[in-house]
Amino acid sequence: MWVHPQFNPVALQLGPLAIHWYGITYLAAFGMFLWLANLRVAQPAPAARGWVKRDVDDLLFFGVLGVVLGGRLGYVLFYKPAYYLANLGEVFAVWKGGMAFHGGLLGVILAMALFARLRGRSFFEVTDLIAPCVPTGLAAGRVGNFINGELWGRAADPSLPWAMVFPQSGSTLPRHPSQIYQFLGEGLLLFVLLWLYARKPRLTGQVSGMFLIGYGMLRFAAEFFREPDDFLGLRALNLSQGQWLSLPMIAAGLLIWWWASRRRPA
Repeated sequence: MWVHPQFNPVALQLGPLAIHWYGITYLAAFGMFLWLANLRVAQPAPAARGWVKRDVDDLLFFGVLGVVLGGRLGYVLFYKPAYYLANLGEVFAVWKGGMAFHGGLLGVILAMALFARLRGRSFFEVTDLIAPCVPTGLAAGRVGNFINGELWGRAADPSLPWAMVFPQSGSTLPRHPSQIYQFLGEGLLLFVLLWLYARKPRLTGQVSGMFLIGYGMLRFAAEFFREPDDFLGLRALNLSQGQWLSLPMIAAGLLIWWWASRRRPA
């Protein structure tokens, strides 16, 4: 049986400056987005819409603000509002961990809406461009979760070859390494599917809708193996809060894809 190695969350200490693994994974996520987005604007469909490489730098700036602010505030509001209300000084202590994908998604939506307005583009034209570049960032975030030994999985059959003990959980139960499942599903698998889907010309909004559908379904499935946080009370019908938050995402993706499919191409 595997045992989580309990990595030091600090990757490098330079005097009083501590560089955390979690921060490095975010830096890697933004770097991969920059690389993939530059490849994306060179594809025939985005290039035909007038996208150029200099747009990518501005998109990254808006995206970073949306991800960091939205992800952190989403975690604060969705998961531990009472704790952070009593500890306001820790609200923006992102180096201690605690980012919510659904909050980050809302933050990116607002940031991209602002970018679209400033550039005179439609909102879905912007999100269709960036959607295939997002899953690798999600994969990097799950690597950070694994290094930190957080968001461990539910108890697993001891005979499962990759079952792992997470001492951080306070028990010696073998568990599913759910961070790895999410890395492979919401990260790599979703990236491959979306990248291949977006390579062909699509109607405005279809790529964005497919992203919401794909992520929502893969996250919903992963939650069956991920241990729900003890401080969350929303578990109606034996579904976790992550699953309840994924359902409207899937519904919105289906609605957007259907709406986009019925529109005439510009």
